[in-house]
Amino acid sequence: MIHLENIGLQYEGAAPIFKDVSLTIEKGSFHFLTGQSGAGKTSLLQLIFLAKRPTSGNISLFGKNISSLPRDQLPAIRRRIGVVFQDFRLIDHLSVYENVTLPLRVAGQKEVMFQDNAHELLKWVGLGERLNALPETLSGGEKQRAAIARAVIGRPHIIVADEPTGNVDPEIGFRLMRLLDELNKMGTTIIVATHDQKIWESFKHPRLNIANGQVERI
Repeated sequence: MIHLENIGLQYEGAAPIFKDVSLTIEKGSFHFLTGQSGAGKTSLLQLIFLAKRPTSGNISLFGKNISSLPRDQLPAIRRRIGVVFQDFRLIDHLSVYENVTLPLRVAGQKEVMFQDNAHELLKWVGLGERLNALPETLSGGEKQRAAIARAVIGRPHIIVADEPTGNVDPEIGFRLMRLLDELNKMGTTIIVATHDQKIWESFKHPRLNIANGQVERI
């Protein structure tokens, strides 16, 4: 599903973030991504969802070498990946419902096809009463729940989540993790970056720990 071969990542004038990293993430797996602040968790997720290109090495997604793909084929690859960002990235002038269903609209689906499922998902993440609210009226936790709902609504093949429980209380955090867990049981490949030890101890999935420019399986 995801293969990194001899990946290096370095910004000009800075120490390398990754040095000759090779890693394979199997289809249908669930991994926690851990490491000290600044170790490179967000950077690794950005490489996987094609927001960054490596300084060296190759990345393959769904069996395709990304570096050799024409640019016009990259959007189709990205649509197969759901992303939960630390800063939410909700669109200010769209309601919660419109933000969450935006990936389906972009993909050309008609509302009658997804309306019921969208309402059910929003109730499940605790936003059933906030369908028409604008992002500026939401708390940080509500924004996080909306961002997660948007990432999962299209049933992507891969979901990468950057600290998805960082802005919610523990009860909601565990509820969101259970949602990701259920999606994984249905075949979705999940990668969750987190610093919350209680989360990775409660959900018994393997860890990928980043330290000193390398990624170690735990």
